[in-house]
Amino acid sequence: MLPEVIVYWHWLAFGAALAAIEILAPGVVFLWLGVAAAATGLILLIFPSLPWTIQLLLFAALSVAAVYLGRRLFRPRPDAEEARPGLNRRGHRLVGQRFTLTESTVDGRGRLQVGDGWWRIVSLEGEMAAGTTIEVTAVEGTTLKVNRAGD
Repeated sequence: MLPEVIVYWHWLAFGAALAAIEILAPGVVFLWLGVAAAATGLILLIFPSLPWTIQLLLFAALSVAAVYLGRRLFRPRPDAEEARPGLNRRGHRLVGQRFTLTESTVDGRGRLQVGDGWWRIVSLEGEMAAGTTIEVTAVEGTTLKVNRAGD
């Protein structure tokens, strides 16, 4: 049942309820509707004599504007991955780089220290001694494919 008079705190409570729904069912729509409801409540705090029909129209207009602006400002950027293609693909950033083996490989397999981490390596050239300069040619999962570096 609707109250006879809708006051600002009704809109603020409605906005808080919509924000709570956003937490339970994320989709970033209820959040903007909650912002619109809170804005309607703040406007009603300034102009307390607005009729309920104007309040609903104001809420509808603010909802459309808030959802539109929210989607426009916070939409995923498809060009972000193109700007940094190696982001979250650490192994692919190593392709083309040269390193010096600190351990010999056995049957073409071994490990390579890069920074503070270790990578499994596979070489089609067979065994390589420690101190050999290698170049990363490809990545397969978490294994680096390497060859002797040509000068």
